[in-house]
Amino acid sequence: MDLKRAETEARACTLCAPCLPLGPRPILQVGTRARLLITSQAPGTKAHLSGIPFRDASGIRLRDWLELDEEVFYDPERVAILPTGFCYPGRLPRGGDAPPRPECAPLRHPRLLPLMPEIRCRLLVGSYAQRLVLGPGSLAERVRRHEDFLPHYFP
Repeated sequence: MDLKRAETEARACTLCAPCLPLGPRPILQVGTRARLLITSQAPGTKAHLSGIPFRDASGIRLRDWLELDEEVFYDPERVAILPTGFCYPGRLPRGGDAPPRPECAPLRHPRLLPLMPEIRCRLLVGSYAQRLVLGPGSLAERVRRHEDFLPHYFP
């Protein structure tokens, strides 16, 4: 399978439709030559509405921190984005976003990752991304010890 086909299949996914308050709208960014892969939690409402990942205040902070302008950040041949959940999962009763749907990453990541052979570093944004890639552990401790995971992962 080629990356374009795998991306098209991921974008057409409706597996979690009954559980998604705003319906399915898988959001990802992939490219065969991308060298940086960002794995985060799941899109928020602004990303869901626009269809563009990190199109909010968190994206401004992330691009600032990475020292990447929008042109580079949104170039799929430079930066890939695979959240742990591709669709907005809704809100928790007590506030905050619900966790990413558990079905998404195990289904989609194994199909997409091998088709991006140039990835050199995977930025793991948040506890869900870290747990998905590194297994159970403390977010704070991993961030504190981030150099231990380089060059392949940056928690």
